[in-house]
Amino acid sequence: MLYEQARVGAASWGRVVAGQSLTIPRDQDNLILTVDRKDVRLTNLRKIFWQELGLTKGDLLQYYADVAAVLLPHLADRAMVMKRYPHGASGEFFFMKRAPTPRPDWIQICRIEHGSGNVIDFPMIQDRASLLWVINLGCIDLNQWYARCDRLDQPDYVHFDLDPGVGATFDRVRETALIVREALDVLEMPSLVKTTGSKGMHVYVPIVRGPAQKQVWTFAKALAQELAARHPALVTAEYRVAKRPRGRVLVDYNQNAWRRTLASIYSVRPRKEATVSTPITWSEVERGIRIEDFTVANVPARVEKLGDLWKPLLAAKRRFDLNKYL
Repeated sequence: MLYEQARVGAASWGRVVAGQSLTIPRDQDNLILTVDRKDVRLTNLRKIFWQELGLTKGDLLQYYADVAAVLLPHLADRAMVMKRYPHGASGEFFFMKRAPTPRPDWIQICRIEHGSGNVIDFPMIQDRASLLWVINLGCIDLNQWYARCDRLDQPDYVHFDLDPGVGATFDRVRETALIVREALDVLEMPSLVKTTGSKGMHVYVPIVRGPAQKQVWTFAKALAQELAARHPALVTAEYRVAKRPRGRVLVDYNQNAWRRTLASIYSVRPRKEATVSTPITWSEVERGIRIEDFTVANVPARVEKLGDLWKPLLAAKRRFDLNKYL
């Protein structure tokens, strides 16, 4: 059943029924796409979202449709913080937490209390239809909660955001990533790495759910500070920008704090190259890669060839019990 917005003027809209392979029509601006028996209202499909590349909103939707099979398991059951770019990648953006109304009745909600009794209904991306619905709102990148909705205060991973400061090159980011991996190896903690698609890299460790978010944050802080003490010419754990030494890479532990999010795996970023936050191998880090190596133009083919390199983040086995170090 169509939700209210789609019913208004529906006669003037095109309608397409998607099969297992989902194709976004390139010759229409507005249409109702039936995806897995759910009607998704798509708008302004030919609107340019990347002026230099000529990429449209429809192209962005097509990218997400192409990677949906590997992306959706990483988003399932997690609240989404929406970052909306109504005028494309170079335009102004705004954050939106509360799922807008009216909305389809098949959009699942995660209710999170945000202090003083304020409860926010976050949308969750549970399937292809809800993925396209969120992207159609003008979301370019996806930012999910670090814990699943059934246990909001118990993350199932700890992560480190490697952010180059002023004067720090991406080669320094790669060097820092290898130092983080070495430290995690010593602690016998499995690690996965991806580009942020923006300036840096993300390193994640799958953990057994149990420790509270504050405990996970405390562990990440201690490790980041230890690395900064051991490698002061390269690494900093100083969160205050004004105090941060030039040319260092921030090992940002604070993104493990309550209400913080990171760009998800396979997220497109609003850069001029339409780069993607892409899982990579540690061998690729050692050989040398660039942020610009991974874009909406080539990541679907990479996924088709390699599959999801971050599948271990979803597995029940080989999750580290962080209680060992708490």
